[in-house]
Amino acid sequence: MDISPDLVREIISHARAFDVKEGQSDPDSGSNPTDDGDLDILQDTPGDLTGADLRVVIEALNVDQAAELVALMWIGRGEYEAAEWPRVVKRARERATGPTARYLMGVPMLGDYLEDGLNAVLDAGVRDQA
Repeated sequence: MDISPDLVREIISHARAFDVKEGQSDPDSGSNPTDDGDLDILQDTPGDLTGADLRVVIEALNVDQAAELVALMWIGRGEYEAAEWPRVVKRARERATGPTARYLMGVPMLGDYLEDGLNAVLDAGVRDQA
């Protein structure tokens, strides 16, 4: 694999923080964090760095790493098996038509899928084959 498992784990951490965000439901609530149980931290607001951080990390990947990240997500989502690693990565390269960050950030539960895919690939010993 061109992408290191540690980098994938970092992306998983960013993705999970991004996954829990929701749109603002009451932007002018006037309450304070103590009164609302700190729930506002789960709302996606302009200037919130959670999405920006994830986007920056994904956009910094080279073409091979980006294809592998997409392949890990597909494997984690159950679309392919870890044993198909070379074919899945090739397919991800062929299907890349737009920004990888935009595609991946639009996938609900991205962090979970990446973790499942990474575990499957590492458990299958694919890392040593690629």
